Order: sequence, then C-alpha cells, then structure tokens
Amino acid sequence: MTERRFTRDQLVGGIVLIIIGIFALVMQFVDMQEVGLYIMPALAILFLAWGLIARQIGPIIPGGILAGLGLGTMFASGTWRLPAGMDEGGAFLIAFALGWALITVLSVFVSDRVHWWPLIPAVIIGVTGFAVLYGGIFNDVLQVVGYAWPALLILVGLYIIFRRRAAAPQ
Repeated sequence: MTERRFTRDQLVGGIVLIIIGIFALVMQFVDMQEVGLYIMPALAILFLAWGLIARQIGPIIPGGILAGLGLGTMFASGTWRLPAGMDEGGAFLIAFALGWALITVLSVFVSDRVHWWPLIPAVIIGVTGFAVLYGGIFNDVLQVVGYAWPALLILVGLYIIFRRRAAAPQ
C-alpha cells in the first residue's frame, strides 16, 4: 500500500508540474493582457486538486491561499464588478480571508483531524476587510487596534518572561 500511495503522489505531483510548465511556456508566446489575472486561480485549482486527490494537507495550504488571493485580485482589478461604492481593498481582504478559511474546510476531507489554525489569519484578515469595506466606526476601531497591538505583544512577551522565571526551580 505504501508503494502505491508513493506512486500516486508522484503521478499527481508530476502532472501538476507539467501543467504549470505548459502554461508558463504558452504564456511566453501568447499576448493576452488579462491572462495574468488567471494565474493564481489556476494554480489554486491545481494545488487544491493535488491535495484532494493525494489526500494530503500540504498542497491544500498554498491552494487555499492562492484561491483567496486570486479571488481578491478579481475583485480589486475590476474583472468582477462590485456594487457601486464598495471598496476593492476591503473586498480583496475578505476574499483572501475566505481562502484561509477554505484550508480548514478542506482539511476535513484530507486529514484525520480538522486544522483550525488557518481560521486565525482568516478572522484577522476578514475583520480588517470588513472594517475597510464599511469604514465609519469600524475604521476608527481598526485604527485603535493598529495602535494597541504592539503594546499587547509587549505585555504578552513580558508575561511569558516573568511567568517562566517564577516557575523555574530555585
């Protein structure tokens, strides 16, 4: 069984590299202005398919990140029109956060445990995106958090240092 899985992983990895190589080769000879917008989504699909077929979380991680970046780029570039008045930067951040959340969702199918850690950057990036998107009081809160987080890091660092010294044997 180990030999069969190794061969399947090699096959999937080889196919992904061949597709990326063909795409890169064609791009050198084809003059298409907007084709660059589809590079990240195409790579995302390849990595996500690779991870799902091989049942490994490794390729799912860059696949989810690239999916979020690709979707966000579509919103920010105007390829997919947003309703009037919506900030492209906020929409980009929300799409990027969704890519991180996708890692957690797909981990259910490829791993024996759910990987919750991608939800940390997803929530931080998503909340920031909503603040940018809606402005007003959200923007004010975001500004306060921007000033407060370095102080929070300092306090946590001091706590770790002094807690460790207090717990050390004498």
